[in-house]
Amino acid sequence: MITVRFRSSGVCLTGFSVRGHAGLADAGQDIVCAAVSSAALMTANTLTEICALACEVASDDGYLSVDLPQEDSQSAQDVLRGFSLHMRELSRAYPKQIKVIYGGKHNA
Repeated sequence: MITVRFRSSGVCLTGFSVRGHAGLADAGQDIVCAAVSSAALMTANTLTEICALACEVASDDGYLSVDLPQEDSQSAQDVLRGFSLHMRELSRAYPKQIKVIYGGKHNA
């Protein structure tokens, strides 16, 4: 299962992490993993390269984490909310493969 966890400070999203594999198909053939990975990477790249925000990014096989400095979190809300909406919709379509968590609350 893929777990997408959003972090926040007050009403502002301040980062996210994506961990795991969907397990819907073999590696390289899994459309759910591909969809989540592509959206997460596009979000990370948009924040760091297009918006030029000094995000803290960490990645490994099956893991991506992006955290924004407090002073930059407000300017990233549209991008983070768009990614959040996309992940919620994917989790509705694939509830056994994707879980979305906000802080400690499960909202998938």
